[in-house]
Amino acid sequence: QVQLTESGGGLVQAGGSLRLSCAVRPLIFNSYVIGWFRQTPGKEREIVAAISWSGGSTNYQQAVEGRFTISRDNAKATVYLQMNSLIPEDTAVYYCAVARRTGLPYDYWGQGTQVTVSA
Repeated sequence: QVQLTESGGGLVQAGGSLRLSCAVRPLIFNSYVIGWFRQTPGKEREIVAAISWSGGSTNYQQAVEGRFTISRDNAKATVYLQMNSLIPEDTAVYYCAVARRTGLPYDYWGQGTQVTVSA
């Protein structure tokens, strides 16, 4: 029902910034929640940030709060993750995902984009 395509990953020095994009198609329901997750080899996937599509309310993992900002562009049907003050621990494959509404599992996933932060 929903297709997600991530982009914007790359290699960056510690302290640098990246902006990830997640294109969402087709149009999603107003109740949908879009989340950014990340996963490294040998680690479980963890949520980084999430945003409600309708109201724009956001939540962040404590490890990134104050450094990352999740946002949406309704006209472009795109969700962004602005990542500032990156540290090597942020290195991971980042995935965009959709939950039908707050509190429900994330059922739709993108293919991921690699973020590598060098020391």
